Amino acid sequence: MLQLRGTVVPSTPHEGRSAAGPAGPSHVHAQVVVRANRSQRTQAVAVRESSAPSRQSLIDTPSSNTLAGLDWAKQRSGSWQAEDSSHDSLTGQHSAGLRTINAHQARLWSDIRTEAKLDAETEPLLASFLHTNILAHPSLGKALSHLLASKMQSRTLLGTQLMRLIFDAYQDDSSILEAGMADMEAAKERDPACDKYTQCILYFKGFQAIQCQRIAHWLWKKDRKMLAIALQSRMSEVLHVDIHPAAQLGSGVLIDHATGVVIGETAVVGDNVSMLHHVTLGGSGTGKGIRHPTIGDGALLGAGVSVLGPIRVGAGCKVGAGSVVVKELPDYCVAVGVPARIIKQLQVKREPSIDMDQCDDFILDYVI
Repeated sequence: MLQLRGTVVPSTPHEGRSAAGPAGPSHVHAQVVVRANRSQRTQAVAVRESSAPSRQSLIDTPSSNTLAGLDWAKQRSGSWQAEDSSHDSLTGQHSAGLRTINAHQARLWSDIRTEAKLDAETEPLLASFLHTNILAHPSLGKALSHLLASKMQSRTLLGTQLMRLIFDAYQDDSSILEAGMADMEAAKERDPACDKYTQCILYFKGFQAIQCQRIAHWLWKKDRKMLAIALQSRMSEVLHVDIHPAAQLGSGVLIDHATGVVIGETAVVGDNVSMLHHVTLGGSGTGKGIRHPTIGDGALLGAGVSVLGPIRVGAGCKVGAGSVVVKELPDYCVAVGVPARIIKQLQVKREPSIDMDQCDDFILDYVI
């Protein structure tokens, strides 16, 4: 018998039999050392039996690490399947930590899918795009996770990893997705150019930037600050919107057109706030404390408005395009200019962010 590079090769028909006979147990491992020459072939064979499993047994019986991996995959699969089960009913309680999908989300997701199907029928060139980003997904959370990941992916931020990360954030904190739905409703109600929810989700970079910032803010609170900064940097590069991960954004926020918007680290934006492109919520000073503005609920900031320093713009304020605000503004006032000055105090407490009127109230009464 010859041994070539660890492979046992029988030299005669009788030498290929194992020590245990033709029907020997499969767990027997034989190690044979053979010395041979042309004139005389002698053998010194040492057989050592061990309990080492055969190759087939290794395949059939996974290791402890493999079992742990299978348990993890099973748990993950259960989570995804639980989410997938909502594709038809879109209601009910999900396992593995998934929150209950409320009626509002069910209605909104149903409307989005209906719009996407209709768009795919009327514009076949977009059918594949609509299927990939909306129709192929069983829930709003999955669709947004896929869409944002495909937008933000890069050589260092892989799309599959980002998609899993975003969906984990939605699972961990249901308020993120709830705020995103409010942002979507805000765009649909306040922007006359937004005819459909699908238009907002797929094409409005202001909406997409806000959703990316919400994920970055979640990472920031989890003390994963370097990844949050990386996502902010990528968002600024792709969408031309720069919002620090530590900034606090309320729900129902609309950033129309969005190009050039900058929101600093300690800035706070209230609920139902509307702002347009090139708005800056900038800091003042080099201290580590609060150095950025706070914007009250329902405020409207026109295009190119700059609010600088740790000041407060009151609830329901309207600030005219191109204004520079360096002093606090009380609730429900109208301000314009460089520096901005109050030209009117609103008698009716309404939220100008809702009607988006950027001309009314800026012209003072006059008599000819």
